[in-house]
Amino acid sequence: MMTGPPLPRARAPRSRARKLAPLGLAAWLVLEIWLLTLVAGAAGGLTVLVLLLAGGVLGAAVIKRAGRRAFRTLTETLQQQQGAAPGSPVGTDRASTGNGFLMLGGLLLMLPGPISDVAGLLLLLPGVRAMAGRYAERTLERRVRAAVPGYGSLGDAFQQARMHRPDGKVVQGEVIRDDAPRQPGAYGDEGPRPPLAR
Repeated sequence: MMTGPPLPRARAPRSRARKLAPLGLAAWLVLEIWLLTLVAGAAGGLTVLVLLLAGGVLGAAVIKRAGRRAFRTLTETLQQQQGAAPGSPVGTDRASTGNGFLMLGGLLLMLPGPISDVAGLLLLLPGVRAMAGRYAERTLERRVRAAVPGYGSLGDAFQQARMHRPDGKVVQGEVIRDDAPRQPGAYGDEGPRPPLAR
């Protein structure tokens, strides 16, 4: 057995996306400011101010609406789970899966700049949200499969990580293997077992 300080772990190389993200963010900010000055030169500063205020108000309204929808969906799902028979699957509302992208659209509308406003308005369209949701789900599935070999899908991984009682509640616990050879007289039929630690 080796003793001593642990060996230092080698840092994983940064992906190309992580290296280029700060540069992309800076280019996006410069482009947003440049487009705002073009719009201000063509239509006037008051028009730009009205557009910025309208985007902020619309974005806040969209985020508020999406938050209410998410809370209502959560409440309905919890009520369905309480009223459902044990072991029966509870259906999910497909319209509720786009709440995250709806909130992202509202946030993009609140950010100043025409590019973020166009992206936010596109995310308000249900078809675009559905496409973005499918793309995000496929990307997440691919990354989970690459990171954790042996799992079929993200849903399978989630179900394998949980243990359920018949009423749907999660049971915390540990597995005690019974395939180890027993020593004579240790927890056998000769005497009572010691109480389990809680």
